[in-house]
Amino acid sequence: MADAALTDLLAQLVAIDSINPKLIDGAPGERALALFVADRLGRAGLDVELLGPRDRPSVIAVARGSGGGRSLLLNAHLDTVGVAGMKAPHEPRIEEGRMYGRGTYDMKGGLAAIMDAAVQAATLRGDVIVTAVADEELASIGTEAVLEHVRADAAIVVEPTELRLATAHKGFVGFEIETEGVAAHGSRPHLGVDAIAKMGPILVALKELDTRLQAGTRHPLVGPPSLHASLIEGGQEFSSYPARCLLTGERRTIPGESVAHVERELQGIAADAVLRLGVNREPFEIEASDPFVQVVARASGEREVVGVSYWADSGLISAAGIPTVLYGPAGEGAHAEVEWVDVDSVERVRDVVLRTAVEWCG
Repeated sequence: MADAALTDLLAQLVAIDSINPKLIDGAPGERALALFVADRLGRAGLDVELLGPRDRPSVIAVARGSGGGRSLLLNAHLDTVGVAGMKAPHEPRIEEGRMYGRGTYDMKGGLAAIMDAAVQAATLRGDVIVTAVADEELASIGTEAVLEHVRADAAIVVEPTELRLATAHKGFVGFEIETEGVAAHGSRPHLGVDAIAKMGPILVALKELDTRLQAGTRHPLVGPPSLHASLIEGGQEFSSYPARCLLTGERRTIPGESVAHVERELQGIAADAVLRLGVNREPFEIEASDPFVQVVARASGEREVVGVSYWADSGLISAAGIPTVLYGPAGEGAHAEVEWVDVDSVERVRDVVLRTAVEWCG
């Protein structure tokens, strides 16, 4: 039977609307949820600090150790995506062991688990540090800010992994390709240059590149890299030659690939157009033989490690020199109209995190 107090905590988290305002205009953002988390952990005896913009803060809460032990960072994000098409997204309900609602799976289930684990880990030698961060769903401003103030000897990011121990994930590179034409009346083809037509061969070349990527080198945990066109726009009305066409796309990278490598690929395709790289994040991987991975493996009973296809703040934490893994609950519906988390799996994550803390922090 699921832990009633933990389930109630998760329900309270889900009931607080924390939609990322940079994704959905007018959304409330993370402040109300950050204040709830800070108050809850502060009343439990943790040292609590709010960091970042007043309307979109992140929380750092530390269960101080008695001294002499290693520190453990536990990371979860506060923000969610939008709720279009969902029914009562912030009214959590439980059916057949599943809690439904926006954020249950991505990732308030993990947040509830680390909050409870940190409270129970207050008697260890090393510090246990909860970072509940803003903006992971877009630009990760929360974790970037946290890493300027917090250092730790290891970290667990509790993104949903279906109770598997994940040691790798993909990165991504956003890009824009713009073609230029000459605007003219549709009846005067001798004056016009069609910027949309100029984008045609580029789209074909991008598709061919994606086919080669997916048929080529595969990473043993995360599979092959990929590429897709995301958005395209151009023209002003049907009776004019379009002077501009803009394509936005995304290249998913695997460990061992760099942003510079992707830029060279795209420059070869967009030689007669304008290429601009957008937001990008490096892929992540930690060796299965790493001592911290082995600690989490013992705590979870997982003998095999896996990779996940999405990017997470684990990439930033690892790049800061902190050994990092992902381990989170089971469920379905991240960014979908129906989202749920398995309630028992949230308790399982709490227990694994706590066992990890006991061994790692001493």
